[in-house]
Amino acid sequence: MTLAACGSGAQDKGSAKGGAGGAGRGPTTVGYVVVQPTSAAMVTELAARTSAYESSDVRPQVNGIIRRRFFTEGSLVRRGQPLYEIDPRLYRAAVNEAQANLQSARANQEAQRIQAERYKPLAAIEAVSKQEYTNAVATARQATASVAQTGAALETARINLKFTTVPAPITGRIGRSLFTVGALVSASQTDPLAQIQRLDPMFVDIQQSAADMLSLRRSLSQNGIVPTRAVVRLKLEDGSDYGQTGTVEFSEALVNTETGTVTLRASIPNPQGLLLPGMFVRASFAQAINQNAFLVPQQALTRDAKGNATVMLVGANGKVVQKPVTAARTQGTSWVVTSGLNASDKVITQGLNALKPGSQVKAVPANSAQTVAPPKQGDKSGQQGKSQGKAG
Repeated sequence: MTLAACGSGAQDKGSAKGGAGGAGRGPTTVGYVVVQPTSAAMVTELAARTSAYESSDVRPQVNGIIRRRFFTEGSLVRRGQPLYEIDPRLYRAAVNEAQANLQSARANQEAQRIQAERYKPLAAIEAVSKQEYTNAVATARQATASVAQTGAALETARINLKFTTVPAPITGRIGRSLFTVGALVSASQTDPLAQIQRLDPMFVDIQQSAADMLSLRRSLSQNGIVPTRAVVRLKLEDGSDYGQTGTVEFSEALVNTETGTVTLRASIPNPQGLLLPGMFVRASFAQAINQNAFLVPQQALTRDAKGNATVMLVGANGKVVQKPVTAARTQGTSWVVTSGLNASDKVITQGLNALKPGSQVKAVPANSAQTVAPPKQGDKSGQQGKSQGKAG
């Protein structure tokens, strides 16, 4: 009885397998997406360094000893704010001297003018010689010129006196003071008193190889590639993303002979002061837009041992066609395919396991809902027989 029960179970099990095998011999169901040309940004990621938007050295314009310092090192200073005071006594004395010289010149000018006016009627009646009158007029004019000269000297003295207060040339954050109170400074010295840098916004200097830039310029206006205003995103040295975005302002018109690169300068906001001059960052930005690209889901593209990319398509009569494509970068969850596909191609994205070119498939749109039918009565009997066989 035991052998009979086991034999009956094995027969039912074989019948179940046979039914499954019959179902497996039909065409494989695969999911596909229909691709259409679209616009895809040509994103580039390059090394870059940050630099201050504005940078200015604080320098003395007169000679003297520093008497006072009006700022705190590392603080934010405003344009025109007093930073240092140089001993003004000598320059104030020079202003007083220039004022006295101007008064003397004006007095002399008045005397010479009156004398020339007195000689004029006398020269008309020949009471004085014409030469004496000519000399008087010339002397009066010289006195007028002397007034202008002494007036200019007074203005120069006032300017030098004003230079004894050293103001901030720009608005920004000031660094450490390189000279202390009591130090002797001069207008011809090489070292600045301090340095001010404007850190909001910041410049980002991006280095791109001349060969890549040449290739980009050749591809513009060809194959649907058009230029675009590049939006720059940064990755900091610790690998985190910098929250703000900027734009590329310009690229230099020369190539660095040592590195073979061209510098592109971008401007990016820095309201929190997170970026500092000299920081190393990674800048990603789009220099152009490919208007004839295809976005293919990443799971649909495979690569061989040499790195060549291929996709499976649903061809004529429902047969699988393997096609090589060019896909150098990704955009989100898709590969950007620049060649190898045509509009309305059906790219297989589901059911790719063990799929071979030339296979007959049943193609349905990807992620289509599948209808699950209830099991047939015969299948229930088979399952019951299978269970009984296992039990036996």
